[in-house]
Amino acid sequence: MTCRLYLITPPAFDPETFRPRFVEALEGGDVACVQLRLKAADGGPADRETVRAAARVLMPEAQKRDVAFLINDDAELAAELAADGVHVGQDDLSAQAARAIVGKNAIVGVTCHDSRHLAMEAAEAGADYVAFGAFFPTQTKAAKTQADPEILEIWSTMTNVPCVAIGGITLDNCQPLIDAGADFLAVVSAVWDHPDGPGVAVKAFNAVMAK
Repeated sequence: MTCRLYLITPPAFDPETFRPRFVEALEGGDVACVQLRLKAADGGPADRETVRAAARVLMPEAQKRDVAFLINDDAELAAELAADGVHVGQDDLSAQAARAIVGKNAIVGVTCHDSRHLAMEAAEAGADYVAFGAFFPTQTKAAKTQADPEILEIWSTMTNVPCVAIGGITLDNCQPLIDAGADFLAVVSAVWDHPDGPGVAVKAFNAVMAK
């Protein structure tokens, strides 16, 4: 399986202003999915109305390009918005509980930090993918764990459940994660803050992953 790009939105933006940059990213090349992950000013989760407003603008742009659109943390809101799925952390709902809310056809992804044990539990509970990280220092959120690329290698040899690598991933440091067997690279600032724009960044990531 070729590694693919898993885009995570910036933590805060005006939806209509952000829409052209979002479209530019999706038009830049292959993007497997987008996770809408918004934060409030204090670093906590954004309120539901803020998430709804962003999803109403961005989700149609993703879905008409066959890019899955996931909501971070909030399975009930994902179901309400008819998003393609939800991503939950270890402090949120279990994969099983999230699945009960979003339905059998939706995507459920689970943060598993640097733990194969947590990943096995998530997979056994029906998660569609597990996410490992952080692999590198990141400005986006405080990383609870430091993961080693070896976990991707071990995971990809022992199970068919896809794994996402997350945390501080850039064009310069992603190759070892791809080589270790990551199915998806979750990227935030390396795309949105690229000096030549998000479309160029997506194209460049695609080129690295195609090697």
